[in-house]
Amino acid sequence: MQIKPNRLDRGFLQYQDEFEQKALEVLRSGWYVLGKEVEAFEQEFAAYTGARYCVGLASGLDALWLAFRILGIGAGDEVIVQANTYIASVMGITINGATPVFVEPDAFYNLDADRIEEKITDRTKAILVVHLYGQASNMQKITELCKKYDLRLVEDCAQSHGACFDGKMTGTFGEIGCFSFYPSKNLGGFGDGGAIVTDDPKIAADMKMYRNYGSEKRYYNKVVGANSRLDELQAGLLRVRLSHMEELTAERRKLAERYSKQIRNGSLILPTVRERADSVWHQYVIRCEERQRLIEYLNGREIGTIIHYPIPPHLSEAYRYLGHKPGSYPVTEHYADTVLSIPMYNGMTDEEQGIVIEALNRFA
Repeated sequence: MQIKPNRLDRGFLQYQDEFEQKALEVLRSGWYVLGKEVEAFEQEFAAYTGARYCVGLASGLDALWLAFRILGIGAGDEVIVQANTYIASVMGITINGATPVFVEPDAFYNLDADRIEEKITDRTKAILVVHLYGQASNMQKITELCKKYDLRLVEDCAQSHGACFDGKMTGTFGEIGCFSFYPSKNLGGFGDGGAIVTDDPKIAADMKMYRNYGSEKRYYNKVVGANSRLDELQAGLLRVRLSHMEELTAERRKLAERYSKQIRNGSLILPTVRERADSVWHQYVIRCEERQRLIEYLNGREIGTIIHYPIPPHLSEAYRYLGHKPGSYPVTEHYADTVLSIPMYNGMTDEEQGIVIEALNRFA
């Protein structure tokens, strides 16, 4: 039996009738951009997160770079961000001309709050928190530092839809929470999509202006904006999935619990959850010192895996100009050499998961 690392078709089949009905409803409406579906999704997603406002956008990357643009962070400014994140997080900073200042991750793969203060300078203007793999970061320490040093706080929640710290949902601690709705996300659409959430009415209004060519009124452009609009079809389909988020998240937590209880192999390091935080298990990430041999072993049993992420941003060709070298961030680089995401998706069967567990336990 072939087991892929992810199965997007399973997520569709779970609610096929609802998705197809909504798609036809939108197609027959004759209105495809910035209509009632986007407005309804924005209201529903804001309510889900506990934020006052949501603004739908074309992608998670747009959410990030527009967030820093609206906050006025640019050339000469520094933004602290964890070193082991996906490169899009860093692009949100550098597209605006600001400089990313990397901090090592903690044992939970998120920004190590105890290492932030030593990186703060008079040029530091913000902290970008990335809730990686679905687990909420240590938001108490981070919000305290933002208050102490008068820093802006932006959250990258592309992988943490529904995750909480002390009962408060990710995306609502800072001034702006940025989300992706790429199909593989826990709240995934059927194409590209993104959003921000905020409690600030001016930020929400500015984001709506920037996403639509910098225009509040048609043909009257106040700023040089972007074409970054969540379309009606994606918004409608996201509304369907959002209505099932509790059961979808519960399913992923059940899968993760079984992995954590039944994988018993001393050569594998399993993920753990931070005290006072929870995880929505966007990925189930293990570590193995002999990762390539493990990948080949699993491939031989038709079990697919993914490496999130093999090249840290500071070692990528895109950010060579920052001057970082191998060894600059040893924790990050060790993670990049050892992490492995095993199959995790809504609709995964007991049999499929059992095969993965048995194979991992037999790996010597």
